[in-house]
Amino acid sequence: MPKVTEEHRAARRDQILRAALRCVAAEGFHKTTMGSVIRESGLSAGAVYLYFRSKQDLIRAIAETAVSGIADTVDELAAADDVVPPVEAVTTVLRRLLEMSDELGVEIPRLSVQAWAEAGRDPEIQQLLSGEAGRIRQAWISYAGRAIEAGYVDAGAGEVESVAETLMAMVPGFMLFRIVLGSDVSPERYTSGLAALLR
Repeated sequence: MPKVTEEHRAARRDQILRAALRCVAAEGFHKTTMGSVIRESGLSAGAVYLYFRSKQDLIRAIAETAVSGIADTVDELAAADDVVPPVEAVTTVLRRLLEMSDELGVEIPRLSVQAWAEAGRDPEIQQLLSGEAGRIRQAWISYAGRAIEAGYVDAGAGEVESVAETLMAMVPGFMLFRIVLGSDVSPERYTSGLAALLR
């Protein structure tokens, strides 16, 4: 019997995760069940449960997928030899958010709003999302420290966390605008107001 390769396992896990994303995008977190994910994936129940033992495991994987893309992007901005100005940093993150939506085949802004709503009614999901958001916050703190050092932000060392949290808050704000106003709200248009404020 041939051995299952790491590539095969990763592809199978990705197939299930994308099925879960489609289910959540259509039905929301609350209505999505393991049964609906199994049907959407086209796999057997045994195959799905091999990778995800419960709905909570799937929700955790969805949250980690979205958070990783954002946190990794901010980490890269913080680690760059030449740190970019805050407007460019936020614009880069928002572009990455839209790229991830295309790659995953679901609108991350809509998915995020559903996750936030679910966190409001389910303490376990709130705790999960809080932990993942902490990773993004830490990445923004690293970036904010570099941006202050570079002279892009007129703030003292004690204000690093406040600056980071303000920049971080720009992202969910964009998501809400994008849902309500549609694709007319581009990353560049959205951050133009921040550029004006910083001038």
